[in-house]
Amino acid sequence: MNLKALTSICLFFAASTTLTAQQPVPVKPRILISTDIGGTDPDDNQSLTHFLMYSNIFNTEGLISSPSYGNGSKQEILRMIDLYEKDLPKLKKHIKDYPSPDALRKVTKQGRHGAAPYIGYTTATEGSDWIIKCASKKSTQPLWVLVWGGLEDLAQALHDAPEIKSKIKVYWIGGPNKKWSASSYAYIAQNFPDLWFIETNGSYYGFFSDHGVPEKLKGKNYYDNYIQAAGHLGADFKNYYKGEIKMGDTPSLLYMMDGNPADPFKESWGGSFEKLSHSPRIILNHSTTLSHTVTVYALLDFQFKGPVIDIPADSACFKMTVKAGIGIQKWDGFYLGNGNYGLKYAAKETEVLSYQISSKIPGFPEQSGQLVVDNIWPGKKRPTDYQLGANWYTDKVDPGLFDGIRQGAKTVLKWRNEAMLDWAKRWEWLR
Repeated sequence: MNLKALTSICLFFAASTTLTAQQPVPVKPRILISTDIGGTDPDDNQSLTHFLMYSNIFNTEGLISSPSYGNGSKQEILRMIDLYEKDLPKLKKHIKDYPSPDALRKVTKQGRHGAAPYIGYTTATEGSDWIIKCASKKSTQPLWVLVWGGLEDLAQALHDAPEIKSKIKVYWIGGPNKKWSASSYAYIAQNFPDLWFIETNGSYYGFFSDHGVPEKLKGKNYYDNYIQAAGHLGADFKNYYKGEIKMGDTPSLLYMMDGNPADPFKESWGGSFEKLSHSPRIILNHSTTLSHTVTVYALLDFQFKGPVIDIPADSACFKMTVKAGIGIQKWDGFYLGNGNYGLKYAAKETEVLSYQISSKIPGFPEQSGQLVVDNIWPGKKRPTDYQLGANWYTDKVDPGLFDGIRQGAKTVLKWRNEAMLDWAKRWEWLR
């Protein structure tokens, strides 16, 4: 067979795969989105724009601002809904059953600001109470909780109403978000190991990778080629673009749009996953050096003794300053009572990091150290790991599915072009 004929056959099968990739969703899913919109990264504004333009295919029961590590609040969600309202007449020319702006405003709630203390929860918020209310509805369908940021409101809801665990399914964008909400993650993994839970720490990176992407669809070109300030949403998108289509949270929506979401092993626009039997937890009760290697995304549980002081347990009383590839960040540490101190942290990628622990408490055992972070998730089992149930899923470990250092990212990257071209059609509707 000559090269030309072989190429034609390959192109035929490639086209056939593209045409049949997206599969029908059995029923319109009930979803609740927890977003840290307005925080340290503009990708949530991009993903919320995408959600609003596809909101006709979901039964949206909640939009929660939780938690924010910046200036995020439900007001930012409401501002985005206002833009959607202005564009709605154009959208409805093509599809009639978009939700009304007032219906979306009604389910927009404020969640927690900032990370939970060491124990993983604190007091109820409007957002955590809303999760409970939605999950408690009588329905033959589960409530899909799509978490784009920290897990604080979900942890609070599970603490306050543990009976909802059988009524929800969770898709969590982990990775760096795990670092921000390590304590709430630990609370859920330890106390609700039988929760139905997708923990994607690396797969979602595939959606903003440009590896193998046609020039016209690359992040630096997509806005000028397809968005072009279309509608009010498109004009606003420019404020959060900065030359990059990031949208790291969008795979949670794509997962709900392609095939049966109850099957995490399936191929889908939002990734394909495998079971996770144990979540690494490494207890560090002494200073570390470069001879200490820890697992990427693992829960690092710093525990040490110090002076007995008269403050409430779980009070923030010391700082850990971490220097990593992203720069310098500071994390609260907590008094656990009886002279015990603790802090939970998770490294988001393979690298060498250094840390310093300090406090103004007289006699506090200040310390510093270094750690090497490997790139093997979940890695070897340890007695201190969280033992998970039958329905906890995560990024595939197959080395062939890595995109650079990101585990499982090719399970999303392989569908990126198709998803972005589909979105381009809806931008045309807004012209």
